[in-house]
Amino acid sequence: MTTFDTWESYFYPETYNRATGEGTLRNLFGERDAGVLHEKEYARTRRRQQEIRAGLVDIPRTFDAAHLKALHSHIFQDVFEWAGAYRTVDISKGSPRGFASVKTGEIDRYLRDVHTMVAGIDWARMDHTSFTAMSARVFAWVNQAHPFREGNGRSSKLFMEHVADLSPFCFEWGRVDVERWNQASMLSGPDMFAYEPHPEELYEVFGTVAVERGQASGPLSEELEQLRSLTSTSYPRSAADAARNPEPDASGTTAAGRGAYGPDRGLGDGMER
Repeated sequence: MTTFDTWESYFYPETYNRATGEGTLRNLFGERDAGVLHEKEYARTRRRQQEIRAGLVDIPRTFDAAHLKALHSHIFQDVFEWAGAYRTVDISKGSPRGFASVKTGEIDRYLRDVHTMVAGIDWARMDHTSFTAMSARVFAWVNQAHPFREGNGRSSKLFMEHVADLSPFCFEWGRVDVERWNQASMLSGPDMFAYEPHPEELYEVFGTVAVERGQASGPLSEELEQLRSLTSTSYPRSAADAARNPEPDASGTTAAGRGAYGPDRGLGDGMER
């Protein structure tokens, strides 16, 4: 069994570029080509997601860390040895603050907060406005926890679908384009040195994707789903690299804290990953 305890250890050594912090993640296919890996991963994880959505998998809906781990474990069981296991390294996507630190127990803290939020709300009695606000809040905490090295987007979306099942609403993720979703997700992160995320940055996108259950238009075609997945990949990088090299904004300058936005680096996940 491989030990994953450093940023580099997640990659095949012969594919890893120390200058960029990028490479091909170790995988159960033994695939060294990142593009080919993406195609294989997509095919396997799509089927596993369908199994969950069809109710063919017994995943206790406890709305906590165990729930999220079980989702991730099932989705990625064919792809990564560490499916369902917390990441062991800090990562960042667009902001030097980074996601929950593995050194301080922040991942579990955020997910305990998530459980408290979900359990303390009467979801069945919500109108669209209140559902939008509360689901955005839950997702902001789940997203900031970002517990896995890869696949947070897919496991988080299924987690939120389970939350929505408690309410009169469901999510149609395709109503929001990838760039808009990723921008809102990035802006929802905490300020530098702060703990609490900014769920208000997600209100607009959640208001768009949340629809009354009877009005749902059904899933996208397989072709559209695949196209959206292939165009949605963004790349997390190590928190240390993010702190050393803040991402440039549209004008070419860099910014620290909330509002820093640019393409992420490394092999990782975005809205559909």
